[in-house]
Amino acid sequence: MKIMYFGTPDFAVTVLKHVVESEFGKDVTSVVTRVDMPKNRGHNLTPPPVKVYAQSVGIDVYQPEKLKTEEFKNWFNEKNPDLVLVAAYGKILPDYVVNGPKYGAINVHGSLLPYYRGAAPIERAIMDGKDELGVTIMKMDEGLDTGDMLAKATISSFGLTGGEAEEQLAEIGGKLLVEYLKNPEKYPAEKQDMSVNSYAAKITEEDRIIDFNQSPQKIYNRIRALVPSAPAYVKLNEQSVKLYESRPAEDNPNGEPGTIHSLNAKGNGYIRVNCKDGTLDILSLVPPGKNKMSSGDFIRGRKITETDKFTN
Repeated sequence: MKIMYFGTPDFAVTVLKHVVESEFGKDVTSVVTRVDMPKNRGHNLTPPPVKVYAQSVGIDVYQPEKLKTEEFKNWFNEKNPDLVLVAAYGKILPDYVVNGPKYGAINVHGSLLPYYRGAAPIERAIMDGKDELGVTIMKMDEGLDTGDMLAKATISSFGLTGGEAEEQLAEIGGKLLVEYLKNPEKYPAEKQDMSVNSYAAKITEEDRIIDFNQSPQKIYNRIRALVPSAPAYVKLNEQSVKLYESRPAEDNPNGEPGTIHSLNAKGNGYIRVNCKDGTLDILSLVPPGKNKMSSGDFIRGRKITETDKFTN
């Protein structure tokens, strides 16, 4: 059996590793991933994580700028895979990729379908305060994450950042995919409830802006959901400050949302901020041009006082 794999970020690397290290590793003949992209201040072209891993284990890599071209279609037909596997590739696949292979196309999606179809299922579920996160192995069709569900696994979301949840879900998703491949008849297909309207849109700049006119729990969920890929931020003295760690506090507010409730410079410390109906402790942050630091270090550096206010 010839397997073609589509994937791009670290999530996709973890899933691919499980397949490569299984009895199906010899069947993975090619990998399709996104093109190299400029990254960091130097804007140096950086290969996707899947490309780096695939090349390290000797798998051919193809990086088409677009899938809807005759060039890609000819390449795909020449490879003629029996099965396509997909994990966080980032583009809609043409019909001939989804339906052409003998065994179709199987996707590892980072949510408990039919909930959170779309580009950012893990972040959106954490932002919404879901207690349980999950991964679904699904048979792809022409829609966006609308195919039949084959298998699911769950984890608790308690205290997890988006990055930590992604790592765990990639691990269990990779293992579950291999189990499915070993014995597909054990996993009967289940239709999705298409009346569920739960789309996990791509994270935008607006999603990253913290509004202290919300509850502490909601702000806490947003901050942890976006770490580390696109950290939430606020403005302090007209400069953007990225927020990495926080926790809801027990004190009642003593001022307007966004104003400082109290400061604690001992040890790692905290910055307690007034919110709607409560307070929130900021535990670590990234000031402009600096590395991540504890709130204690930030306070001791006199970068904030009790008269300051966070704005959006």
